[in-house]
Amino acid sequence: MQNLFEASSSKEVRNRIAALSPKSERQWGSMSVAQMLAHCSAWMEMAAGMTSQKQSLLGRLFGKLAKRSVLGTEPIRRNMPTDKSLLISDERDFATEQRRLLDRVEQFADGGPELCTTHPHSFFGIMTPVEWATMGYRHLDHHLKQFGA
Repeated sequence: MQNLFEASSSKEVRNRIAALSPKSERQWGSMSVAQMLAHCSAWMEMAAGMTSQKQSLLGRLFGKLAKRSVLGTEPIRRNMPTDKSLLISDERDFATEQRRLLDRVEQFADGGPELCTTHPHSFFGIMTPVEWATMGYRHLDHHLKQFGA
């Protein structure tokens, strides 16, 4: 399973982020490409422990079961619910958000497991560094496909 601690997977994701443009059209959802980049940066900041949220009640009840599904081999479903703290509704500058996400992915990948958060995911709960890195890859892959990258 690909994860962001693997140099080849991290490089692939960064190349796909770099290939986006302000004119990249979404295939589904409602975010603009700049909002998607900001959303993914906020997720990466959570994975790196720069921000944290408490695990929701729903997550405590169903998080472990759902985590297995999201970490599986099937693509992440379109239009899945997201933590409210990761929703981006304001307009964002594409170039700023693209650079921010490229930096966050590089920092996370280069930092390795030692610099990964120890906080629980807001829905899935406690995750190992490799689970964070795997989910990070899958999350980015999902949103990059959303914009044809």
